[in-house]
Amino acid sequence: MTEERPSDSAGEQPEQEPLRPRRSSRSSRSLASRSAKKANSAWSSVKEILIVVVLAILITFIVKTLFVRGFYIPSGSMENTLELDDRIFVNVMSANLGNIDRGDIVVFDDTKNWLPSQPQGSEGLGGAIQSALSFVGILPDSGDQALVKRVIGQGGDHVVCCDADGKISVNGTPLDETYVYPGAVPSEIPFDVIVPDNHFFVLGDHRNASADSRVHLANNNAFIHKEDIIGTAFVIAWPLDRFQILHHPEQVFADVPATGSSDD
Repeated sequence: MTEERPSDSAGEQPEQEPLRPRRSSRSSRSLASRSAKKANSAWSSVKEILIVVVLAILITFIVKTLFVRGFYIPSGSMENTLELDDRIFVNVMSANLGNIDRGDIVVFDDTKNWLPSQPQGSEGLGGAIQSALSFVGILPDSGDQALVKRVIGQGGDHVVCCDADGKISVNGTPLDETYVYPGAVPSEIPFDVIVPDNHFFVLGDHRNASADSRVHLANNNAFIHKEDIIGTAFVIAWPLDRFQILHHPEQVFADVPATGSSDD
């Protein structure tokens, strides 16, 4: 008998290698596309943030330039209306439109050098950041080159101190100045002036602690030009326990007659 041999079909199968994923060119392109999309998405997010920041700074700068600016009070010359380190907001539109009246609290640039020379601000990165934030209006201006006083007389007004009762008069009308610091007299410095057109005669509410228009009469440097006015203070914003709207003292000047001169 011959021995039967199993056919090849029934024999052992050839050993197979384990399957391995094979990356096609399409898969590579897909991964590259997804990576590019992620990078584009991240850059889009960064661009959106940058655009928002730039727009916020631009809007803040426009608001500061045309509408509202913040300042802090560095002295006691306007006590008790404004106290040391109060943060106030100033309506810039009032100055831009020429709407400045007697009794307004105004902030103005020190173009007449009423203030002594100011020390240099903080140096380094911190000082640069603070200056930049103040410039765009995010931080309040320090007020180093600006002053805050109250308008007593405007162009054409005849302002005199003092009458028999010790009061300041404007165009012959004595003023009951309810805002003057308690215990302070309207003025210990006598004066008799006619305010030039387009100018203002300004005094601090704390008359004994204010180097205002009265002090600068002797050197013909007493009147503030309308173009130097930054705006009118309308609110104390900080500290919170001092928050209040600054109301115009209409009753003080209600009986003062007009002069017929224009501040325009």
